[in-house]
Amino acid sequence: MASSNNGESQMKIVHGEGGYILEDVPHFTDYISNLPTYPNPLRSNPAYSVAKQYFVNMDDTVPEKVVAHKDSPRGVHFRRAGPRQKVYFKSDDVHACIVTCGGLCPGLNTVIREIVCGLSYMYGVNKVLGIDGGYRGFYSKNTVTLTPKVVNDIHKRGGTILGTSRGGHDTGKIVDSIQDRGINQVYIIGGDGTLRGASVIYEEVKRRGLKVAIAGIPKTIDNDIPVIDKSFGFDSAVEEAQRAINAAHVEAESFENGIGVVKLMGRYSGFIAMHATLASRDVDCCLIPESPFYLEGKGGLFEFIEKRLRENEHMVIVIAEGAGQDLFTEHMQDMNQKDASGNKLLQDVGLWISHRIKDHFAKTDKMPITLKYIDPTYMIRAIPSNASDNVYCTLLAQSAVHGAMAGYTGFTSGLVNGRHTHIPFNRIIERQNKVVITDRMWARLLSSTNQPSFLNVKDIEEANKPEQPPTQLLEGNKCKNIDEVKSESPSQLLEEDNLKDESGNNADQSIETENNADQSIETENNADQSIETEN
Repeated sequence: MASSNNGESQMKIVHGEGGYILEDVPHFTDYISNLPTYPNPLRSNPAYSVAKQYFVNMDDTVPEKVVAHKDSPRGVHFRRAGPRQKVYFKSDDVHACIVTCGGLCPGLNTVIREIVCGLSYMYGVNKVLGIDGGYRGFYSKNTVTLTPKVVNDIHKRGGTILGTSRGGHDTGKIVDSIQDRGINQVYIIGGDGTLRGASVIYEEVKRRGLKVAIAGIPKTIDNDIPVIDKSFGFDSAVEEAQRAINAAHVEAESFENGIGVVKLMGRYSGFIAMHATLASRDVDCCLIPESPFYLEGKGGLFEFIEKRLRENEHMVIVIAEGAGQDLFTEHMQDMNQKDASGNKLLQDVGLWISHRIKDHFAKTDKMPITLKYIDPTYMIRAIPSNASDNVYCTLLAQSAVHGAMAGYTGFTSGLVNGRHTHIPFNRIIERQNKVVITDRMWARLLSSTNQPSFLNVKDIEEANKPEQPPTQLLEGNKCKNIDEVKSESPSQLLEEDNLKDESGNNADQSIETENNADQSIETENNADQSIETEN
């Protein structure tokens, strides 16, 4: 197989037969010559003595997509994670450090614990530092010595024992600190902004010719990191969101024309709101950033609320924090305000929409309502991870340790199609993963809640015109923005024969539309399918 470079030093592309493409991760041998190797200590580790073939073959890769047509190329692959027969560090020479950056997320402490225990129990490493307070902790705060005894019980707590912060990234100072402290393995836990910083650190380490492994563990409660099946903490967040939704449902059901409004996290991506809605079965309407909606007029949110209250005498609305931001008037928000990580500061859309609903029903005097607003944002992200996420965090941490010991650098560990892989930084930071509103998963939600799609009246009329020829495949997993949605007729959006499913895979689908009294658009797959949660 021939290798080539795509113009970014951290990306290595290997082309093979049948359209096979390996997007490989950097390795010490790419820029340092004549490095010695050592037998992997796992050869004599009692824990691995019972495992068959516990070393990963050097040619093992994992496909980005598992569904393919018979004549389609084999597609993009990533290097499979796992222990290698040879390592590039002696155990006694390893001096590792761990840093957590950005917002909180269930599972941070579990990842920290398993990196420390993985280094110690699998590779005999006994020098691990915790960097206090995010990136700026490299040059402005004290470090914490981490041992298996120190981290033994931390997975039972929420948050991070190392502290965290946004911003504070000074590449030169960080790499100087790494050199001065003699650190040769850096484990960075954070979201896309954090990993973008990790990518820059890797480039500077490479420029200086340092034998320092930079390994990332992708973290975001919003599940908006591309390529990977899901981010750690997501399952815990969805599970905790059920408590808030259940409380809203109890409140709404106990009063005449009761309305419960729950705001969930999701700045740019509505995955928590979507999955919590599908899991709950008590939600009547789910609003996310990717799916535009409007309040007044035929087919709008207010009309749907009135209809649902007449039918059920109560309703629950789930709204992601980034939904409906375009509906705020300019004087209510400064679009240029950003936090230290460069994220746009958002207004409280849950509180705003609650006031608008109250004002609407007070003004129209159609029916008395009782509305309760619940915002569990910080409760959700501050909890310890559940059992599923604890297992996932363990495997992510061990995969990162195996990769660093094997000499790989400039990578993140991540689950792709149920297999743990090493993914180059630039694939993780190139874009944000979003809910595709022309996807089957969103169609499943619409059919579960029986809510309208909130396309405007003109779009709905277009949707009821005679069918048009099916359109081409969607490109990647990228969600079309509102301008793209408006530029296409809904019949094109609804009639794509080969939509992407929730994992980004192609699936044939036929969608029927009908004009209901509330002008909703209902979708259904052409084959019975159960709702699947991501691995």
